[in-house]
Amino acid sequence: MTQIDDARILILSADGFEQAELIVPRDELRKAGARVDVASPDGKPIRGWNVKDWGDTVKADLAIAKADPADYDAVVLPGGQINPDKLRVNPDAMKVVREFLQSGKPVAAICHGPWLLVEADAVRGRKVTSYKSIRTDVKNAGGDWVDQEVVVDDGIITSRSPDDLPAFVAKIIEEVKEGRHERRAA
Repeated sequence: MTQIDDARILILSADGFEQAELIVPRDELRKAGARVDVASPDGKPIRGWNVKDWGDTVKADLAIAKADPADYDAVVLPGGQINPDKLRVNPDAMKVVREFLQSGKPVAAICHGPWLLVEADAVRGRKVTSYKSIRTDVKNAGGDWVDQEVVVDDGIITSRSPDDLPAFVAKIIEEVKEGRHERRAA
């Protein structure tokens, strides 16, 4: 059991993240007292996508390859179409995602972020939500897709879109407090 003000949380992202889906969780989790690090593929700043055009640049704290899941209490996977598509073919990113999944620590993915969970074969037999355009991908990977603002299954937290960010962040805080989950194999 970890209190949020003692928690360390990792956000994995590449260029093209949906701006609100990285910035809101990062800032709200920091306001709650967590230490939040952003990891990018090369440790360099990454640029967001803000609804219809390129958005702000966000400083990365480290390269994904340097991120050790043992140092963190949870991982957040922002969406956007570009970011998760880049990360799901990045071996370092997928290694980190798989290690978090195996650890039982909370894994939070929003919008297109569940593509990383699909790639890790982590949705099979689990209740999951996502942005509606990847619903079929989730179903084809064996997930039980539902249209809800936030869904939790064995500490795997999923949400649909930026509209769901308040519920998504609240659920991350709740799951961090609960701690590790004894996950069944996907």
